[in-house]
Amino acid sequence: MTTISLRLDDDMKKELDAMCAEMGMNITTFFMIYAKKALRDRKIPFEITAPADPFYCEANIAQIKKADQQVQKGRVVVKTMEELEAMELD
Repeated sequence: MTTISLRLDDDMKKELDAMCAEMGMNITTFFMIYAKKALRDRKIPFEITAPADPFYCEANIAQIKKADQQVQKGRVVVKTMEELEAMELD
């Protein structure tokens, strides 16, 4: 047998202890069940997601499509950096 040590926030450990006790087990049993399920299914037994990049929200995608259509139709304005900087000063 191997011993694995991990750190939990004190409040999280108390909550997990209480939840496990309500289910008739301890934290060691909880992690053993988790590990066995992960190994049997060959995946983490719950979905892990990250928040979507806000750049790809519907409003931005709509603006990108609109800009692309304008470019496809040749409706573009070309300015040099100096022209753009001069516009900023106005």
